[in-house]
Amino acid sequence: MTEKGNLIHIVTDNRWGGVARYALDICKYYIHKGWNVSAVTRDAKAVDTLFQKEGVNLLHAPFWGVFDFGSAKVLSKFIKPLPAHSVVIHAHGFRNAFTALLARKLAGRKDVKVVMTRHKVKKGLDSWLFRRIYRNLDKMIFVSRLAADRFLSTWHGRELPFSKEKVEVIHNSLNISVDAPSVKTEKGPVAAMFHGPLVPGKGIETLIDAMSMLKGSRMRLKMVGSGTPDYVDKIRRRAITRGVMDMIDWRKHSDTPLEMIAECDFGVLPSSVEEAFGLANIEYMACGKPLICSSSGAQPEYLTDGREGFLIPPANTGALADAMRKLATDAELRARMGERAFATFRDSLSWSHFISRLDNIYKG
Repeated sequence: MTEKGNLIHIVTDNRWGGVARYALDICKYYIHKGWNVSAVTRDAKAVDTLFQKEGVNLLHAPFWGVFDFGSAKVLSKFIKPLPAHSVVIHAHGFRNAFTALLARKLAGRKDVKVVMTRHKVKKGLDSWLFRRIYRNLDKMIFVSRLAADRFLSTWHGRELPFSKEKVEVIHNSLNISVDAPSVKTEKGPVAAMFHGPLVPGKGIETLIDAMSMLKGSRMRLKMVGSGTPDYVDKIRRRAITRGVMDMIDWRKHSDTPLEMIAECDFGVLPSSVEEAFGLANIEYMACGKPLICSSSGAQPEYLTDGREGFLIPPANTGALADAMRKLATDAELRARMGERAFATFRDSLSWSHFISRLDNIYKG
């Protein structure tokens, strides 16, 4: 591939989230490097606006499912005239990877490289179609060892239907400059913070229940995110019922969460489902903030309980309340864990570490 190529990300999310953030961070980097960068989306304003803001060229396609020839045609027409050996299509999920592979075939462009990132903890599918997808991809990137092992477990004790060299595990990162964080010196209540989509599975109910066990403390919780009206009403009613509504500051979704994280004392992300990585977790680490998160996903791959924060069992209200109480009442512990969290991000999860491995895949 030439030094400056053509990069196309397929982003089918209708709302802003971790996958879109991951893709946009990569797009921003390669725009800075002088590449021609595009994203194929569903014409979703919440996603398109932020990509356009960073100078990413946008294409729109319907993305109806696996057998989506319409979207493949849109992409094939775009890649067909591009210079030879200069194109990388980066899909997110295997169904989008199929669209990319079909577009490559329709365009007659065997030189186009197609890579895919898996952002889920899920077993692989062993059907004829999906075996073909796995074999034809140039690389399959998994955001954690947990995600890769769960995928590969489908063929436990059997020969893989693809080359294992196609599999890469690359932990997520953030395309930000990393400076030693300043210590929060403001007086007042200790501020814990949750940020992310307000949806089931994020452990929000457990967090509200834990707050009810911390009544009388000088701690407040910043709840930052957006969700459907029905679900937001449900968790607000839960806070009222538990008598903790006056302990919670409700904030809408922010496109710049790092600024808000810098103003809090520690993060609380008690997801009740297995997360393939947990991008929000490392945002606290990058800001030098300790955090409390669940131990059931990939978090133990980059967090050590009692070092950068606390790992707790999912849906365990008592364990969550105990961990929050420890951080809320011990400023020295918060500072020590925050320093370690920042060091771990800088040394193991930095953008330079992430992008150097991805760059080798794109250019290899």
